Amino acid sequence: MTTATAIVAGHGLALRHSLPLPNPPGRATTSVSLSARPVTPARCMIVPASPSPRSRRCRSISSESSTAASAAADITDEEAEPVDEVDPQAEVCYLDPDADPESIREWELDFCSRPILDARGKKLWELVVCDATLSLQFTRYFPNNAINSVTLRDALASVSEALGVPMPDRVRFFRSQMQTIITRACGELGVKAVPSRRCVSLLLWLEERYEVVYSRHPGFQAGTRPLLALDNPFPTTLPENLFGDKWAFVQLPFSAVREEVESVGRRYAFGAGLDLDLLGFELDDSTLVPGVAVESSRAKPLAAWMNGLEISAMEVDTGRGSLILSAGVSTRYIYSGYQKTPAATQEAEAWEAAKKASGGLHFLAIQENLNSDGCVGVWLLLDLPPPPV
Repeated sequence: MTTATAIVAGHGLALRHSLPLPNPPGRATTSVSLSARPVTPARCMIVPASPSPRSRRCRSISSESSTAASAAADITDEEAEPVDEVDPQAEVCYLDPDADPESIREWELDFCSRPILDARGKKLWELVVCDATLSLQFTRYFPNNAINSVTLRDALASVSEALGVPMPDRVRFFRSQMQTIITRACGELGVKAVPSRRCVSLLLWLEERYEVVYSRHPGFQAGTRPLLALDNPFPTTLPENLFGDKWAFVQLPFSAVREEVESVGRRYAFGAGLDLDLLGFELDDSTLVPGVAVESSRAKPLAAWMNGLEISAMEVDTGRGSLILSAGVSTRYIYSGYQKTPAATQEAEAWEAAKKASGGLHFLAIQENLNSDGCVGVWLLLDLPPPPV
């Protein structure tokens, strides 16, 4: 089992720099210095999944060599896996027969217009609902003059009735512009609406539906921009209760990341994983996955506060010398600043390059001490492009 020490010391610290977290007034600045190790990014190839009534895999991330990638591109149509025909006007109502309906307690939801015109020449809207494993899938089209919380409430209730599943405890959604309608509809059903970009299965399913469904619809309008684009606000100051004492850029082999994901539910009071098999991650076990390790003398309260943020990603802004934390649907925090030197910039760029090489996969770990044997919280994170709709 991978220990926290392995996360920050035993499995390859890749970067070296003194990286203090910002401190509230009156708190002394502390830092940590790490041993250098070169970053060797793996070649990464994204292969769309073959469309099917149930999307078994949203995408495939592999660390094959460039030669293998070129060979894959040369596969003829005859050799390619056959693609099932999909009726772009049909609606989806699916529950995996092997799934336990009572176990599906969280849904992911999108309610937005599509690049499709109906018979009136107006934008068609669509409700898309799934769970994190895609065992539950539901879609329904709506005219643009029927978009309100009552319509959504009734449609969500029909998901439960049609598939014979209980209403969920929580529903995640990623469009801030729809927060009022979604929150009101869910509230009337006794369901908690959670604004979050951790709707990974939904976001990747929408990518697939764009290619397989929307683009083949007779009313499809190519080149149409999304009506409700995702927000990317300017980052704000980190709240005082989220401060740690110090942090470090770290890396962990993909095999160890898998171990952490498998054990996160058993060992950690706080954190969140991702279904790497569903998402199609097929990286070499030795491929290094970058992360950020945070030390705090109040690690448990910090992890508890972080756990309520719906953390989705971390990135480095080398122009401003900042580490940026993304949470919820439209919140970005300046998690820390660092002194902009050529060495620090090179290290930050190497960390971002490693993240790109691992298909956007990265993690955040909170510890009482960077050399301790355990983590108080671990979150597996993933960079995703905005959906095409």
